[in-house]
Amino acid sequence: MTQARHHRRIIKTETSLVSNPLLVLRQQFRQIARKRGAAVSRAVGNRPFLTGIAGTLIATAMAGLTLATLYSGRTDALNHARETSANLVALISSDLARNVEIYDLSLQEIVHRSQEPTVWHLPDELRRTVLFDRATLAAYLGGAYVIDEHGMLKATQEGPVNLATKLDDRDYFVAHQRNANAGLFVSHPFRSRLRDNELSFALSRRIDARDGSFAGVAMLAVRIAYLQRLLDKVNTGRSGTAFILLADGTILARKPYAGDIAGIDADQYPEYRMVRTGSAGSYIGESPIDHVRRIFSYAHVPDTPLVVIVAPAVDDVLAPWRKRSAVAGGLTFMLGAVLVLVCWTLAFTLRDKVHAQSRLAELAATDPLTKLNNRRTLDRHLDEEWRRARRNGAPLSVLFIDIDHFKRFNDTYGHAAGDDVLAAVADCIASVARRSIDVVARYGGEEFAVVMSDTASGAAANAAEKIRRVIETMRIQPLPPVTVSVGCATGRPADGRNAPELIAAADAQLYAAKAAGRNQVKWVDWTQTRPDGLHGHADPAKREA
Repeated sequence: MTQARHHRRIIKTETSLVSNPLLVLRQQFRQIARKRGAAVSRAVGNRPFLTGIAGTLIATAMAGLTLATLYSGRTDALNHARETSANLVALISSDLARNVEIYDLSLQEIVHRSQEPTVWHLPDELRRTVLFDRATLAAYLGGAYVIDEHGMLKATQEGPVNLATKLDDRDYFVAHQRNANAGLFVSHPFRSRLRDNELSFALSRRIDARDGSFAGVAMLAVRIAYLQRLLDKVNTGRSGTAFILLADGTILARKPYAGDIAGIDADQYPEYRMVRTGSAGSYIGESPIDHVRRIFSYAHVPDTPLVVIVAPAVDDVLAPWRKRSAVAGGLTFMLGAVLVLVCWTLAFTLRDKVHAQSRLAELAATDPLTKLNNRRTLDRHLDEEWRRARRNGAPLSVLFIDIDHFKRFNDTYGHAAGDDVLAAVADCIASVARRSIDVVARYGGEEFAVVMSDTASGAAANAAEKIRRVIETMRIQPLPPVTVSVGCATGRPADGRNAPELIAAADAQLYAAKAAGRNQVKWVDWTQTRPDGLHGHADPAKREA
């Protein structure tokens, strides 16, 4: 790229900026952003404690947000446990309601048939079949019985009647004897006198005589094991529990199983009195039995005096949340500590950066691929050498070096190979121009430039030819040979000319070398004559023609 072409590009860019206000705004925004960034960097570097304090505040805010999120997670865990417990209660209640309905249908059939006088004149085995045929279909039944108005067994499903057994003291018998409208009665748990003290509860209905007087009780004995089986299916956690109670607070079954708890009146504990409020609900309380804090979810079984309670322990519910919270809290603490440390470290690093910007500027002056000086460094050195040569009256030479057919080479072998060629050519040029006062730079693309102070035209032409030969003999396997064209211009700044003209002259000689067939050196000496067309430049498309 030549100096004049660079000037034309600048003019074209300025024209496009004028015609496109969005580009102007974008450029202004970038300039403002760079200035503000530099100002912030200086401000932070000069006041490191501000960054450290800001980082500490951010870490504190992060910790606060984490704590709020963790607390919200705790609430979600408790709510989820409530919903799960309510669902379990609903399932158990549904099973109980369905089976109680089946038992009640059997009871109603027993009551209806026992009121027919002809049934009692039938033989014993036939009478049992007529009275209890539907009762035998019910699961977990301990027995089906008909009790007369005096509390004596009148008929039983199992076989012959034990006339020595009297049941007039049972709560279900007393309830029906006293109340003609008792309906379906669910008794307190009891030890059966007919089945080896088996723990049971009774479902019973009143039997009326034709005149409406009390004629006895039809009763189904249901094993407590049925209720215990329902509760055992429920996963309440390690310390959770589940109950089935009567509406008056009498415990029928409990998980974990405890044989001596059936019949205990839970209504004596204030915590259990809340189950009487509404048909369903939940609350958190401490169990008066084992003093474990639990989430109690309860519901009344429809059309029965039964109440179901499922109560997972709060510690069991929150155990997974506590593990997650410990991990999240620990990570937040560590990240916060790291953030604070990083912010304080960054603050003092930025302070050091302000002091080290001069060193970074030196790194910015190097081309990253070839490790040579970049265009900006070349322009600065050329200006310095030009002024020095003008003061000393010494000659100054500039070499322009361009890789022949590089675009075609790059397209054929790929950009990676092109980068290897650029680096190799740069090493060759630097190996020839080894004086401390020589400035070798990558001018742009595949073009290189060498500024040789206090160098006459002959020495400059010899150096250019040496560069050409070294590159020509260079081999990069498996790539083909690489050649360059070199344009050389020598002038004496004291003669009144300027550096851009010298650059233009070298570029014109480079174009002449390209036009003459490439892989050669063309030079001009201003100290002898001023060539015409110093400002002529090669079109990149023509250079590749």
